[in-house]
Amino acid sequence: MEQPKWTFGVAPLPEVVDLAHELRELTNVMLALETAPEEVGALTAHVRAARERLVRHVPPDLSPRLGADADPGQRVYIDHSRDVGEFNPCFPLYSLSCADDRADGEVEFPLCYEGPPGIVHGGFLAVFFDLVLQQLNCDLGVAGKTVTIAMRFRRPTPLLRRLRVSATRKIDGDRINAVGELYDGAELLCAAEMSAVAGRLENLAAVSPRRVS
Repeated sequence: MEQPKWTFGVAPLPEVVDLAHELRELTNVMLALETAPEEVGALTAHVRAARERLVRHVPPDLSPRLGADADPGQRVYIDHSRDVGEFNPCFPLYSLSCADDRADGEVEFPLCYEGPPGIVHGGFLAVFFDLVLQQLNCDLGVAGKTVTIAMRFRRPTPLLRRLRVSATRKIDGDRINAVGELYDGAELLCAAEMSAVAGRLENLAAVSPRRVS
C-alpha cells in the first residue's frame, strides 16, 4: 500500500509566499549594486517601518504551537516537509519530482547564495541537499529527523546556471539512508549522503491550525 505523503504543519500564507520571492529577488539585486542610489535609503526606511507595524501582529511567544498543551500565545508552525524556499527566502528554490524511492529535479542558485566568486557557498549546498533528501522521504511517506549528512565536493558549483539534482533512498530498519547528486550537464559537482530516523506520522505532536481573525 502506498504511504500517504508526510506533512507536519500548516500551509504558508499566499501573501508570505509572494513576499518571500520578492525578498529573494530584491536581495539578488542589492548584492549586484555598484553604488547606493537614493532608492536604497528610502526602501530601507520603508521596510523598517513595515517591520515595526507588522511585529504588532506577531504572537508574544515565538515557540511553535504544538501538542495537546499548546499555548494560544505561541506562533503557528509552517510545514517544512517540502518547498521551504517558497515561503522563506533564506532557503533555496528548486523543482523536484519524487516516485519509487527516487527524486529528480533542477535548481539554479542566485547571487544571495554566493561564497567564493561566482560559486555557491558550500553551506547552502548542505542545506539544499537536506531539503531535497527530506522532501524525497516526505513525498514517499516515511520521514524523520536528520541524524547525519556528509558532503563530498567534487567541483565548484556555479551560480546562475540551471543544474540537475537526483536522489535515491532506502529504508533499513529504523533508519532512512539517502544519497543525492548535483550535476552541471554530465559533470558531477557534489554529492550528499544522509541518514534520518524512520519516524511515524501518528507519533508526531498535534499541530494547532492557524487562527482565523
